[in-house]
Amino acid sequence: MENIISSICNDTFCEAIYDNPLSDSLVSKKQLYLQELAREINGKHLKIATFDNHPSSWVERHDNGTISGGGVAFMIVEVLRERFNFTYEVVVPEKNFEIGGSKPEDSIIGLVNSSAVDMAAVFLPALVKYGHKVTFSHHLDEANWAMMLKRPSESATGSGLLAPFDSFVWYLILAAVISYVPCITLITHLRSKLVRDQEKRIPLSPSFWFVYAAFIKQGTSLAPEANTTRILFATWWLFIILLSSFYTANLTAFLTLSKFTLEIRNADDLYKKNYRWIAKEGGSVQFIINDPEENQYYLSKMVANGRGEFKPVYAHYEFLPLVLKGAVLIKEQTAIDHIMYGDYLQKTKQGIDESNRCTYVVAPEVFIKLPRAFAFPKTSRLHELFNPIFTYLLQAGIIDYLQTKDLPGTKMCPLDLQSKDRKLRNTDLLMTYMIMVGGLAVAAIVFIVELSLRRCTRVQQTTKDVRSNKRRKNKKIRFKNYDESRPPPYDSLFGLNSRYKTSDTPNKKIINGREYYEVVTPHGDKRFVPVRAPSAFLYQ
Repeated sequence: MENIISSICNDTFCEAIYDNPLSDSLVSKKQLYLQELAREINGKHLKIATFDNHPSSWVERHDNGTISGGGVAFMIVEVLRERFNFTYEVVVPEKNFEIGGSKPEDSIIGLVNSSAVDMAAVFLPALVKYGHKVTFSHHLDEANWAMMLKRPSESATGSGLLAPFDSFVWYLILAAVISYVPCITLITHLRSKLVRDQEKRIPLSPSFWFVYAAFIKQGTSLAPEANTTRILFATWWLFIILLSSFYTANLTAFLTLSKFTLEIRNADDLYKKNYRWIAKEGGSVQFIINDPEENQYYLSKMVANGRGEFKPVYAHYEFLPLVLKGAVLIKEQTAIDHIMYGDYLQKTKQGIDESNRCTYVVAPEVFIKLPRAFAFPKTSRLHELFNPIFTYLLQAGIIDYLQTKDLPGTKMCPLDLQSKDRKLRNTDLLMTYMIMVGGLAVAAIVFIVELSLRRCTRVQQTTKDVRSNKRRKNKKIRFKNYDESRPPPYDSLFGLNSRYKTSDTPNKKIINGREYYEVVTPHGDKRFVPVRAPSAFLYQ
């Protein structure tokens, strides 16, 4: 009931139950101790340290030289001031550091540890090694350190023709295409040696063109008769049918329903893919990465080789030019949300198109998660007095509300923008252009190689050969090796070098209503040549 009443009253105007006890017997020793602390702090002037870490805390410098604090931290301080009636002044470290520097005045932890201030109104991560130097209050929240990067133009799953399959799958398909060609040649060669029939071996060149033609769903001129060769062909066709079915279905799904993904998902990806990253100098991220006992210590190698960097910045917008150049920003989630929302509002005021306002995106997994609290000197007793108030504020959800009250209710610039219209872009068709250009380049190279081979193997003809060729021009040409399954040339039928025996009055026959010439080949076979049928144009 005490927590509920404190929540309703915002813990500002209502007094705790021990402030107006019904009787002295109801007042415990702890309550008496807290009453004594409240009387000591009443009217006292405190020194409160803070630094720029928007939106949790920031520093405002006025024209008269005074300094005041702002942010969620000082909203909590105002609640404490009204409750316990004290005054305060703001102390700022010489450097905008949480910890570090050459002297105590450079950082918040240094000021508190040296008792130069009475407390630090800063959301500090409650690290164990920080706890050796200062005393933390009750936890105010549990913050996530996220990774913000520039939104890529395309998904990490790829784009275009290669997107449906993983890279490893494409490598296996390429290996299958390359290995199946010699398999056909080898098996048919062994069969031709072991089984004596008319089925000969299939050389590498026809095997390659069969595999390639089947891969693009084209026919082949090979007509195997042996069962072994037919099974080889059927196996490859079945493989191509299943592969093309999966590919077509996945390509359709990718172009219409694919989810946008990033190459960076967690801290391990920063190290594995050697991504450049940045973080605030003197912050908890730097302390954690440089601590050999922390899990993220492996990222210190990236700092040594220049891929990781800690920047001494005061305002969060100073990080944006670096992120636009490809760096990954590691910062608190609430701070990143305010950065993205401020950038979105600025682009809206500039009239930028809706689809181009979300320039940045956050990795799906957090970098690290830590509780945060205010800090007090080791010898101070103020945390014992303030802790009940911090507990009431936290349980009432007031701290969470104050941190997100300036943000929209929906997620800011999510990973998947849920675009309703999915139009094909040049990136989707880039592979088709590459195939066309690559095919033309390969064809040109093959043409040059063929031309060079022909010139190297060409035998220069002598003058005698030229003269003999001239004398043979008027002689009858024999078509001994001509394939009789194809239409013969016109000169071989009725010209000077006719291969058929004809007379001045050739015999004509009408078959199925069509008129044909009856001719006799040199071998004595009779052939029919159409006279007026449309197919006669093949012979004229």
